[in-house]
Amino acid sequence: MKTTRSTKFYLATAAAALVLVSAAGCTATTGSDGTGKTSAPDASTQQLQTSLDGLVEAGFPAALGTVTEADGETASIASGVADLDSGRAAEPNGQVRIASNTKMFTATVVMQLVDEGEVSLDEPIDRYLPGLVAGDGIDGGQISVRQLLQHMSGLPEYVVDVIGHEGGLARYWSPRDILDMAFTHPAVFAPGERWEYSNTNYVVLGLLIERVTGEPLENQIDERIVQPLGLTQTVLPHGGDRSIAGEHPLGYHPDPETGELVDSTELDPGATWAAGGMVSTPEELNVFMQALFDGELTSAEALKQMHTTVPAEDDVWPGSAYGLGVQAYPLSCGGVAWGHGGDIFGYETRNAVSDSGEAVTIAVTTLPSSLVDPTDDEALTDSYRSVFQAMNDALCAA
Repeated sequence: MKTTRSTKFYLATAAAALVLVSAAGCTATTGSDGTGKTSAPDASTQQLQTSLDGLVEAGFPAALGTVTEADGETASIASGVADLDSGRAAEPNGQVRIASNTKMFTATVVMQLVDEGEVSLDEPIDRYLPGLVAGDGIDGGQISVRQLLQHMSGLPEYVVDVIGHEGGLARYWSPRDILDMAFTHPAVFAPGERWEYSNTNYVVLGLLIERVTGEPLENQIDERIVQPLGLTQTVLPHGGDRSIAGEHPLGYHPDPETGELVDSTELDPGATWAAGGMVSTPEELNVFMQALFDGELTSAEALKQMHTTVPAEDDVWPGSAYGLGVQAYPLSCGGVAWGHGGDIFGYETRNAVSDSGEAVTIAVTTLPSSLVDPTDDEALTDSYRSVFQAMNDALCAA
């Protein structure tokens, strides 16, 4: 398939046998006040509706989307069904696992600590976590905080090992469990040599936050981001809390033996933690991204550093680049959108904010690899691109 960011998770989450599943489309639209009125412009709302319906027709059980204008006007839409067994219609703005979007939250807290003088981007991680980052070719004295944030550390990926282990994503993994597993592998390359996505980087950063602040990561995210922004459906659950508390569509993943989509909603957040353990809604993810990129959460200098990118090319969305915990996506209509996106069993999100301040989040309730033969590179790339395209089209219509 591909050898960049996409490969690391797409190969890890693709089952051996997958089937195309069709779900009856049901659509609902709501304004941010829950009245059922659409407050975003008609063009973007209509485009969002078309895109979500198309994703459901392609086989995703449900597709949720929210467009938030620069002035905060919001439209949230859902298509498809939240429960394949009961046929319950998907509700707009339900909670979903946002997976690697968690990295934006973790990176934001790190940059706030940089603003406060508690962390230096170009100091080695050994200054803060002495002796923790070590292994075959792995030397925490040579890996900077910046390189961890930007996936230029060369630290090996752990996700495939977790998924292949007995219990997989369903059992609790402590951060140290994860690093012990990761560091059984040698370094992938020398620090700073190139870019390659590794969730291991963000597990280390989560521990950095805890060491510097003396508080659990989930508390820091809540106190520094969630509460100040008035978010009520956004949380990094404690390890062991496998449920999603609020209204949510079920997430699905293929059974490895039958290929049938089965409920995979309950996962242990400890398995992905600072790299991908959070839950949120499309609307609240938009609020967070707009606040971040509008400079409400960090200093102007910190945001400038986050926007300093290296190429992060892949076949799914050519021209992508990676900053410090955020990703840049060129839009088909011109300009660049900033966000991240996330993939985990049961859910995929694609989300970004345009140059003019509009935010879009698209969430689907199975991974695109669930809908195609994962050995068919072209079909797999097209399936992942379809969710990106929905985000792109909604931003271009906004």
